Amino acid sequence: MTEPLALYVHWPFCVSKCPYCDFNSHVRESVDQAVWRDALLADLRHEATLLPGRRVSSIFFGGGTPSLMPPATVAAVIGEAAALWGLTDDCEITLEANPNSVEVAAFADLAAAGVNRVSIGVQSFDPQVLEFLGRAHSGDEARRAITAAQAHFRRASFDLIYARPGQGLADWERELADALGFGTGHLSLYQLTIEPGTRFATLAAKGELVPPDGDAAADLFDATQAMTRAAGLPRYEVSNHARPGEESRHNLTYWRYGDYAGVGPGAHGRRLAQATERHKKPENFIAAVERNGHGLKVETDLPPHERATEAMLMGLRLTEGIDLARIEVRSGLARDAFVDADAVARLAGQGLMQQTGDRLGVTDDGILLLDSILSEVVRTG
Repeated sequence: MTEPLALYVHWPFCVSKCPYCDFNSHVRESVDQAVWRDALLADLRHEATLLPGRRVSSIFFGGGTPSLMPPATVAAVIGEAAALWGLTDDCEITLEANPNSVEVAAFADLAAAGVNRVSIGVQSFDPQVLEFLGRAHSGDEARRAITAAQAHFRRASFDLIYARPGQGLADWERELADALGFGTGHLSLYQLTIEPGTRFATLAAKGELVPPDGDAAADLFDATQAMTRAAGLPRYEVSNHARPGEESRHNLTYWRYGDYAGVGPGAHGRRLAQATERHKKPENFIAAVERNGHGLKVETDLPPHERATEAMLMGLRLTEGIDLARIEVRSGLARDAFVDADAVARLAGQGLMQQTGDRLGVTDDGILLLDSILSEVVRTG
């Protein structure tokens, strides 16, 4: 039986650009909504011609700020996906939202359009931290947004950023306890990373922004695991925590290396052993759709070894680990071509990895060393 497909839809527009953000987001004074709706639907139809006979198990509206999308456009995209492919009975339809009041006001219409899960970019409830992060909402707005999301959508998640400059363990434990008090079934808890090309990278290079050192960050991470586990939301991926059964099905498709189609500016996809990427700049994307009927910029065949490597790098982020037999089928390679068995045995002996049959994973003790573990275990050529 053919596996279902995940669909990612990128809305590139934001009200303002956050200093830590390296996503494909753009600020524009005006957006021609009819043009954008038609372009997204055309891009979607192109993917459907290449992927017949599949059903869609998840749709994820990301950005940018997709809660700025007109609900009618969201409904049109969902309707077109249903008409072209068909949706699974339990199709998860997620939309990323900021907590600003104007966006929260659209929640009822977005739910009516078919969205059944929302992911809210809270990042913090503290006004000084929100200012530092360049966020345009207040702590009170964030609280109201979470409450509204729980009223309108079947499932709600929100993001927080921790391991910020000057953040102590007690400060984070208070903030996390506050977050857990909302009772959502999913939380995304990210340590602040300094991404190249962002304003934070410039400040860090000048010594004007100093994140916690490795030991302090590890203590914050350990406290996060203990508190979320006690609250019934254990970690299922490096930064994602969920009540069992409330994991993000869309993101699990990425991490399990399933097929996903990506439409909209800058969207990436993995389908039919190919990597796809759309034009990033909004104007270039629209021009490409008008010229070609789709927004594709890059469509590259992925060699077997690259597919196996990607599957390893993605899957070992998961608490469940990877299914080596599945990667063999997806790549057409025997596992000794992409896994260093000696390194696995050594790391397992140190309590950093565990293997049971075809299932290989990184332990709780190993997860903070994930990058170095991957460099030892994954055979890249």
